[in-house]
Amino acid sequence: MDRDGSNAAMRFLYGNPAGRAIIKLMLAVKAPKVMAWYLRTPFSKGMIRRYIRKYDISMKGYPRIGYRSFSDFFERRKTKNSFDAAPEHFISPCDGHLSAYPITEDSCFAIKGSSYRVSDLVDDPTLAGRFGGGQALVFRLAPNDYHHYCFVDDGFVHSHHFREGQLHSVQPIALANVPVFRLNRRCRTLIETENFGPVIQVEVGALAVGGIVNERENESVKKGETMGHFSLMGSTIVLLLEKGRMELLPAVKEVLATGAECPVKMGEWIGGKTEE
Repeated sequence: MDRDGSNAAMRFLYGNPAGRAIIKLMLAVKAPKVMAWYLRTPFSKGMIRRYIRKYDISMKGYPRIGYRSFSDFFERRKTKNSFDAAPEHFISPCDGHLSAYPITEDSCFAIKGSSYRVSDLVDDPTLAGRFGGGQALVFRLAPNDYHHYCFVDDGFVHSHHFREGQLHSVQPIALANVPVFRLNRRCRTLIETENFGPVIQVEVGALAVGGIVNERENESVKKGETMGHFSLMGSTIVLLLEKGRMELLPAVKEVLATGAECPVKMGEWIGGKTEE
């Protein structure tokens, strides 16, 4: 299926009652788990070459052979993370399409017509209250994006809090019809950064995504180091920042002002430390 066909399928599944009934059935019969099982078997290796061609994926910096399954290929790791190392520069934690939303003083924000409270994502009302007046950065990863993510600053990463949930798509059409970030499988982590204050990172699983794998916790970390990765297909990262900690670059805000998402790469400079 080409990209236009994929978009049409998402519009059908999330844009009308019949499609939403199919989604409910798929989730009820554990279809994503069956798909994930197959993609981890050697039988799925034949999909790799077609996937690279379909999404025009550059294999520069990655092994070209030796993948045991499609999942093994999808979770491939770069030999080296490139990132903007300036301490006052805020970087993207991942490849993806960025959108930004203000958080109200009572810790609410709206995404594509769905209203959320910060506590919906972090399951901790006291912690959530610290982010009133701040901002939520949403990074939507596409199939051709690198599905590892890094730390945005030096600091201390606390323990991860995982919440089981459903596996809806994170495409814009799904976000407009389903409160995805409240329903989907997710993992929340508090990172005390040196330059941007406390940052909450929430990894959100998506349709056909089996796993959220975080590799570091309860230790000091460095900017640009790998934090973890997603297993299989598309997914999303949400960053929550306190009020007055960071301002996005003018070029990024210009794109977002049009209503479009801003394409970003892991380690790319997207914002700056707000002067105290």
